Amino acid sequence: MVSLGPAYRRPTELEADMAAVLDVRNLSMDFGGLRAVDSADVAVEEGEIVALIGPNGAGKTTFFNCITGMYKPTRGEVRIHPPGKEEKTITGLRPNRVTENGLARTFQNIHLFQNMTVLENVMIGRHSRLKAGLFGALFRNPATRQEEERVVEESYQILEKIGIARYVNELAKNLPYGAQRRLEIARAMATDPFLLLLDEPAAGMNPHETRDLDDLIIKIRDSEGITILLIEHDMSLVMRLSERIYVMDYGKLIADGTPAQIRKDPAVIKAYLGEDFNA
Repeated sequence: MVSLGPAYRRPTELEADMAAVLDVRNLSMDFGGLRAVDSADVAVEEGEIVALIGPNGAGKTTFFNCITGMYKPTRGEVRIHPPGKEEKTITGLRPNRVTENGLARTFQNIHLFQNMTVLENVMIGRHSRLKAGLFGALFRNPATRQEEERVVEESYQILEKIGIARYVNELAKNLPYGAQRRLEIARAMATDPFLLLLDEPAAGMNPHETRDLDDLIIKIRDSEGITILLIEHDMSLVMRLSERIYVMDYGKLIADGTPAQIRKDPAVIKAYLGEDFNA
């Protein structure tokens, strides 16, 4: 059976002090004369579900793009500490190298291979962990064939975990919208991440689909041992799921804390939530 990580166990207080799997320091991103992200410091501990919220255009997706190698930040450092491995800097690495180091992401706008099947989409993610080199791919030796068979089996198991195995042979473009969102998460999980970054995973979902997404995110954290950092505008989802929240406005982090602290923060209420917020 495919394992996407150890069963989740909440770190002790002593462990938590040492368990920041993502540590972003003084991160800035400039586009010409525009500073989209301004000196952001974010830390995510092992096993947490952490949200990054703020108005449209606040710099949240740009922040994700800097972490995952889509952009090279103008200034700052991105450090990771995968469980059981040494801490390292990934600042400025290409996206494929970031993925190899255990970070995976989804996108605000769905990025699937629409004319490939559901299984093939997940297999593409799984292939990032293949050991077969160019020789094996060209000459299809027994070891390569066995490895490819494992990829098929493991990809199907991931679809079962995400709850969309019934669509295994459907083209991605023919899936219902909510299932496409889940497929993107499945493909990201196929890369064996220790940290999953979700960019507006509930966008476009109806209330029932959003509730199901709640359960899925908790399952990914608790059953698969994957830490979660998400961007989301659905404040009900954010307040239900998140253990900590960072708030960004005009590229700057203006607050961080627990959901209870954030919902009462005057700066957050003024910039984003509004006086009538009651999620």
